Amino acid sequence: MSVQEIKKKVEENRENIVQFLREIVAIPSMDGQLKDVGERIQAEMRKLGFDEARFDKMGNTIGRIGNGKKVIVFDSHIDTVGVGDPGEWEWDPFKGKVEGGRLYARGACDEKGSTPGMIYGMAIARDLGLLDGYTAYYFGNMEEWCDGIAPNAFVEADPQVKPDFVVIGEPTKMRIYRGHKGRIELKITAHGESAHAASHYLGDNAVYKMMAVITDIRELDRRFRLGLGSHPIQGHPSIAVTDVSARTASLNAVPDQFTIFLDRRITSNEPRDEVIAQIKGLIPDYLQDEIHVEELFYDEPSYTGFVFPVSKFYPPWLLEDAHPLTQAGQAAIEALWNEKRELGTWDFSTNGTYWAGKAGIPSIGFGPGDEKTAHMRDENVPIEEVVQATAFYALFAEMLSKKLK
Repeated sequence: MSVQEIKKKVEENRENIVQFLREIVAIPSMDGQLKDVGERIQAEMRKLGFDEARFDKMGNTIGRIGNGKKVIVFDSHIDTVGVGDPGEWEWDPFKGKVEGGRLYARGACDEKGSTPGMIYGMAIARDLGLLDGYTAYYFGNMEEWCDGIAPNAFVEADPQVKPDFVVIGEPTKMRIYRGHKGRIELKITAHGESAHAASHYLGDNAVYKMMAVITDIRELDRRFRLGLGSHPIQGHPSIAVTDVSARTASLNAVPDQFTIFLDRRITSNEPRDEVIAQIKGLIPDYLQDEIHVEELFYDEPSYTGFVFPVSKFYPPWLLEDAHPLTQAGQAAIEALWNEKRELGTWDFSTNGTYWAGKAGIPSIGFGPGDEKTAHMRDENVPIEEVVQATAFYALFAEMLSKKLK
């Protein structure tokens, strides 16, 4: 096998790869609605001769090549965030546009851009004998729905699938990423007593009780930026109030309940129990019985009706520089493009929260595009990176085998 053979195969499929991406970004897949885009992807896998192409119980798309002892999963979420007001876009967010060598469309970068490369890369690897000894899965899933829930359900609901390694296709600017901060979603609820606004002093305003807590949350975040809980690679933790909800009898009544929702980003320096205790510690002693902290859980049914309850705790994770998976990724980059690229980590959360954080499965990320354009109206991906990523996915298993020897 030579790298030139892989590059030749990729170039022969360039038009198919680009057209495939154009077609899947044109299929809306917000709110975990994966049926239509999943069927299109499965059609492509069948065309390329995959051994298996199907939906799982949750409604994710699964493709398989091979029956080897080592199991590798190529993970690419194929749902997207919404588009907001379509009238604010300068082009159709699904049809997209090509300009300056980039495809601008919803999902182009986050994360449909890695799907064509993974699928064509797996097929090329099979054709060149680079998947010997492997069972390779493509896993097109719903990640925006709830980080990590899809792979968790994939492994638990399909217990015959026991991945040994995972490659996550979130955008990495064509570098190897090997981790990110975790997060936990919490809610804090203050309880008071309703009263008419004209005689509000007869009640107990729940909003006022929360004011000092909100101020302390902002101060805690400031301390994080000054170094509290900081990690040398994952960076600073953070905390933010992301939503609020008041319960009141009317606009002329004192609220008897006030709830805030928190997004707390966690580094590997911060144990889960300590994070929760830290938040509870922001509540004054005399209000401990009137203000309560709760972890959030996700139990919404998927579009197939499948329910898989999980805590909205997403662990941080970081794979070592010297791990064979990390080194295989770096070796593939060097073999394909004759250069060394700096390792990185994501700013946001990925399915790695389950693969590596909960299940302990060695994972890395590699994908086209820049994560900073994710969720934006000018979301885009360089077309050349989409094509080149195919060569990486085709070569990766071979490089991993060498590093495992």
